[in-house]
Amino acid sequence: MNKARVPFLDLSELHAECSEQLAEATNRVISSNSFILGKEVEQFESDWARYCGVGCAIGVGNGLDALHLILRALDVGPGDEVIVPANTFIATWLAVTMCGASPVSVEPDRDTFNIDPNLVEHAVTARTKAIIAVHLYGQPADVDALAKIAQKNGIYLVEDAAQAHGAKHKGRRIGGHSAAAAWSFYPGKNLGALGDAGAVTTNNEALANKIRVLRNYGSAVKYEHLLQGFNSRLDEIQAAALSAKLPHLDDWNERRTEVARSYNEALAPLVGALDRPGSCALLSVPAIREWAVSAWHLYVIRVSNRDRAIEFYSARGVETSIHYPIRPSRQAAFADRQESTTERSQFDDSDQLLSLPMGPHLNQRQVDQVIAASKELFSGARESRLNTKGITDG
Repeated sequence: MNKARVPFLDLSELHAECSEQLAEATNRVISSNSFILGKEVEQFESDWARYCGVGCAIGVGNGLDALHLILRALDVGPGDEVIVPANTFIATWLAVTMCGASPVSVEPDRDTFNIDPNLVEHAVTARTKAIIAVHLYGQPADVDALAKIAQKNGIYLVEDAAQAHGAKHKGRRIGGHSAAAAWSFYPGKNLGALGDAGAVTTNNEALANKIRVLRNYGSAVKYEHLLQGFNSRLDEIQAAALSAKLPHLDDWNERRTEVARSYNEALAPLVGALDRPGSCALLSVPAIREWAVSAWHLYVIRVSNRDRAIEFYSARGVETSIHYPIRPSRQAAFADRQESTTERSQFDDSDQLLSLPMGPHLNQRQVDQVIAASKELFSGARESRLNTKGITDG
């Protein structure tokens, strides 16, 4: 019997919940005939700063620009090194090279897939200017440990928070644990715009002012250009849409948490099955530190035979995805860069990672369908020793 498909992400369900607010926001901007750096951007910047518990928010064109502008404002440039995670979306690395600096790759913690502070400390050199902590899949990185390394070495800590909207580190929302945090509001994010959009959050007002100038052709006053800047401005319609969605974010994140809790309770006991020829073993489910509250942007498992798992889930009506199939260091864009020994080590398990459906759109029937398919695929497993504490209410 054919089952209804479980979509990996369904934005139509999401937008149906706030369709009236989105229509009102869009019409408000059109009626105002003000489309660039107007009242809607100012309002969202104020609301987002308040939500993140920081002093300043600066709306920009997208998440890559947010990270690039932070590094530019910190005077990262040619000859500098920036420590980056080995496993992340390529934008994290591109922001570094756009400044003329060199990305230095560091492997992840094996449980959380976030950058490993112990390895970061060994990667610092006299040329290191900054560390970028990516809160991968919505799970906060160990910013306390990374901040200590940064302070000890007189370098900057920067956050790539593109997947961490509403996540918490030791009870405090992500966004102000470093020199600055970069945000993406790509439509599929926990808080998504209706197109490309981004922001920077910081408690450093001088840094915020510099980023405001850099995003606007290097200008604070029309036709007066203090710096060689860029054109990266959050437009009014995207800001208005984000303001309409922001009141829903905590509820949407709580629903993501419930999905993750259901997945972990069902899948954790399946970890560790014997990997017989032709079979597919579940190697791990997400592990969250006790001090962290994940935004659950993604729910990523590790499997021994990913191609078989994808085919199996698909046959049972479950859409899956891969984040990210090729590491930045192995992309053609970085072909001229020499891989380090650790990048060729046993730590690379990118061919084992698989993302299951995750989002506030999932209903109980769909969650049960994913779980049933998982139990069938990973049957015969022993009890898992993985500690899944930390999946708490946001």
